[in-house]
Amino acid sequence: MSSSLRRGVLAASALVLSIASLSACAAGNSAQTLEVKPDNAATSVGDIKLQNINVITQPDQKTEGPAVITGRVFNNGRTDQELRSITLAGKNVPVKLSGAKGAGKIVVPAGGAVTLGGKDNASAVLPKGREGLKDGESQNLSFGFSSTGEVKISAYVVPAKSYFKEWGPSAAASPAQPAGNAKPGASAPASPANPSGAPAKPGATPAATGSPAQNGQQQPAGH
Repeated sequence: MSSSLRRGVLAASALVLSIASLSACAAGNSAQTLEVKPDNAATSVGDIKLQNINVITQPDQKTEGPAVITGRVFNNGRTDQELRSITLAGKNVPVKLSGAKGAGKIVVPAGGAVTLGGKDNASAVLPKGREGLKDGESQNLSFGFSSTGEVKISAYVVPAKSYFKEWGPSAAASPAQPAGNAKPGASAPASPANPSGAPAKPGATPAATGSPAQNGQQQPAGH
């Protein structure tokens, strides 16, 4: 073998060894090894998998109103499981669970999934959504299932803006204005039929507001 050919073989071998070394380093620093988590929280315990879990608050930090917990719940088992509770670590904040369209329990079917949040889906609502929740922080949640038991996950607290707007909570309800009932003898609003605003007599027929021709009266012939 010529010296030039020998040098080429040695160079190629060194390149292969270098690539192998880099591959080994990459495997040792994988996302799993470094515990790099995706932007949206996900975890699995037994047959249950939680994915894209978020806590969504009102769009304005100063706005009072409910918050919601959203995401997908998968059941890889052979029997249905009920989601019985969700609690927030370190906070005494109730979470109201409701099935699709606000009725019944949240049951995750065997081999199926349930969506939390969004129109006509199952819901997990925190009526007092601003108690101890700050946008941008991470909140530890615990989901309680009928068979699997407790499944813990850490989720981001985000306002109902941009992508999260359609999944967010409904706006805080404004106080209802009392619709004052009219008292007998109270003055009625002035109108063309009642320019003085005088109270209407019981049983009186409202005056017609149209033209004589519209009210069935014959107009006098023009001269």
